[in-house]
Amino acid sequence: MDLGWDDLRLFLDVARLGGLSAARETTRLSPATLGRRVAALERQIGEPLFTRSQTGYRLTEAGEELLERAEDVEAAMLSLNRWREGTVGDRVVRISAGPWTSAFLAAHIGEIWQAEDGIRIELVTANAKVDIGRRNADIGIRNQRPTEQWLAGRLTGRTAYAIYSGRQLINGIAAGLFVGVAGEAATTQSARWLHAHHGDRIGVRGNDARTLVDLVAAGAGLSVMPCFIGDSDERLVRVAPPIAELFAEQWIVTHQDERHSGPVRLVAGRLTQLMARNAGLMRGEMARG
Repeated sequence: MDLGWDDLRLFLDVARLGGLSAARETTRLSPATLGRRVAALERQIGEPLFTRSQTGYRLTEAGEELLERAEDVEAAMLSLNRWREGTVGDRVVRISAGPWTSAFLAAHIGEIWQAEDGIRIELVTANAKVDIGRRNADIGIRNQRPTEQWLAGRLTGRTAYAIYSGRQLINGIAAGLFVGVAGEAATTQSARWLHAHHGDRIGVRGNDARTLVDLVAAGAGLSVMPCFIGDSDERLVRVAPPIAELFAEQWIVTHQDERHSGPVRLVAGRLTQLMARNAGLMRGEMARG
């Protein structure tokens, strides 16, 4: 009987999160598909791995034994991936963040990484939450406390959002129009707020953060963006106070097993210091006229 690593990863998610619905977010599979995969794994093992109930999935004795062995496999796969990375260069530390935060980190890369550190940095930019449990990232910058038991989080402050304009009152800005967001980026809280409050006045849309900033700066219209972006760009000016409904916490998240490793601890520490130095900017307290 050959057990596949993909099946074991699904089993680990269901076991750790306690059910199919909870594991839906990390696996990107429907509960029905997860249920079929778990049932197929149980047939391979020859014993039930979970006791099903309305409150979730609880491990059986066989499930507990498989969990212990699957975690050993997970650790071995992590070690293998590190070895593979080491054959082509230094240890890679992956930082996941949304497009706005990734742009901020890129502008401050010298404060979180130095060539002599002996590590490499990879920015994993996504609007959706990147799965740290599966090592798709080593560090995540999120707007909520992590709920997964295998993740550790550190609150670093709060972020504010406001409406910004280009400095020249031309084109869409003169007409009081807005620049909206299309595609995957339209699922963010700030994009939903803009659509709910000014959706009837959107004249132009962009599908990524950089394009939105450039459109506003060029006079295509007003838009909502984080204060740490808008207040840092000399082409833009804030036209209203921060939007109360969009204040969000900022968390630096790591895997419990990884947070004490040297490279991850080094980069996470520098990220924490970077956010602390820019706390006022993040909270929208450094607006330019």
